[in-house]
Amino acid sequence: MKVNWNYPTTVWVGENRSNDLKEACITSNIKNPLFVTDKDLISLPMTIKVINDLKKKFNVLKVFSNFSGNPVGKNITEGVSVYNQYKCDGVIAFGGGSALDVGKAIAFMCGQTRPIWDFEDIGDYWKRANETRISPIIAVPTTAGTGSETGRASAIINEETGIKKIIFHPKFMPTIVILDPNLTTDLPPRITAATGMDALAHNLEAFCAPGFHPMADGIALEGMKLIKNSLPEAVNNGQNIIARSEMLAAASMGSTAFQKGLGAIHSLSHPINAQFNVHHGLSNAIFMPYVLTFNKKEISKKIISACDYLGLEKSFESFVNWIIDLRKEFNIPHKLTEVVDEQKIDLDKLSEMAFEDPSTGSNPKKLTIDDMKIMYQHSISGDLF
Repeated sequence: MKVNWNYPTTVWVGENRSNDLKEACITSNIKNPLFVTDKDLISLPMTIKVINDLKKKFNVLKVFSNFSGNPVGKNITEGVSVYNQYKCDGVIAFGGGSALDVGKAIAFMCGQTRPIWDFEDIGDYWKRANETRISPIIAVPTTAGTGSETGRASAIINEETGIKKIIFHPKFMPTIVILDPNLTTDLPPRITAATGMDALAHNLEAFCAPGFHPMADGIALEGMKLIKNSLPEAVNNGQNIIARSEMLAAASMGSTAFQKGLGAIHSLSHPINAQFNVHHGLSNAIFMPYVLTFNKKEISKKIISACDYLGLEKSFESFVNWIIDLRKEFNIPHKLTEVVDEQKIDLDKLSEMAFEDPSTGSNPKKLTIDDMKIMYQHSISGDLF
């Protein structure tokens, strides 16, 4: 299968499409790219192969990989320094959500004079940017989770405050996305499951977010169906190219859909990611049933309509049970305290951080700091609402 998608950006889909990176650079007018990937990926055979192939096609290929999961502001500063030192003119972002977020942020910040935190996703802060100095981006995801390849933002931790910030600009959107399922076949089951649950959280919260956006709703609904059909197979049989392709599509669809909004799953997750370095997809999976049941009154009708499309029994409870059964199948913990030491949890601090998260505003039910605290408490006790 080889097809090109053009919503929300140009997407090249199919096996071995990563071989088309040089063509993507030409199309994007990139002559001297900075290849951005993370510490874990840089030494893997597939990454080495991609880099070596590109080195044969470019006179110089500079690589930046001095960062890992849950990136922080200094990672962007260092990457920008490398980018400008070698006079790069575009970014190839290769990897999971962290690599894509760092690559996008480097391409954005390479021509800015303000600090990155001045472009947080608040109001029209994005208009502060000099958009003529934003470089083109080619995004190549190697996990099916964050969907950062079709997103207009990067999630970066401010190391001075310990808070994960969403940095936004419309031109964060990559010029070309390459979805190559061959790059995901060697992902271990644990990471496949966690990233897949991240994609589910994006589609689910986008679908439940209030407001009129039928295109986002349709994309999110089909994204959930792809995940229901293919995530268990991708976890249990990683070499299944069809399942891997459908999961890559579902991840990109989730990010496309959540332009409509997210919700408390992400509000609760971001502080846990920033404070305890917990994988974002894992924390989303843990919080998912607690937020669903907390929002039941506001979302019940939508969830029941989704059940019909997904082939589930048409009730709110059957949907929640499907989520819980998925977590059990993938050995994902039911309680937050199974991944974070309860003695280290400061509920007041976390609840305030969650309340101030940008995702809070589009939760189906209007939230207070006390609501955040209550949901955290339920995730610790394991009791649903």
